[in-house]
Amino acid sequence: MTSYELAQINIARLKYPLDAAEMKDFTDNLAPVNAVAEGFDGFVWRLQDDDGDDATDQRIFGDDQLLVNMSVWRDTHALTAFMYQGTHRELLRRRYEFFARVQEPMTALWWVPAGHRPTIPEAEERLTRIRTHGPTPEAFDLRTSFPPPGA
Repeated sequence: MTSYELAQINIARLKYPLDAAEMKDFTDNLAPVNAVAEGFDGFVWRLQDDDGDDATDQRIFGDDQLLVNMSVWRDTHALTAFMYQGTHRELLRRRYEFFARVQEPMTALWWVPAGHRPTIPEAEERLTRIRTHGPTPEAFDLRTSFPPPGA
């Protein structure tokens, strides 16, 4: 039996350029929040740039205004525990100060074989799937999650 890990993609439409004064609280907290994530129980991997920093230079759907966050976790419980604590929780609460409100899903979760590292094209496909079909075992959200294959 193959073991699985939880991949997640979340994207956000910037309200301001990353170097704008309005983004300072967000950008100043990227490295500390990433450091907490990397030490968090259940964290497996996160998308980074070539220097090992945040992935703010990565693009999705060919859109320069979309910021990408992609990571892999042990399961939904680990991801949720991280999301709703500390500085990440505070930034999540303040997200509309930094990012535009949008109607379409900007987050997708899916199970990957242990050791697999998702790519941006793979994430685009999962976001498109949840936008088109709603939550399914192939692309879901935390409100409507599915167990790993074979569970």
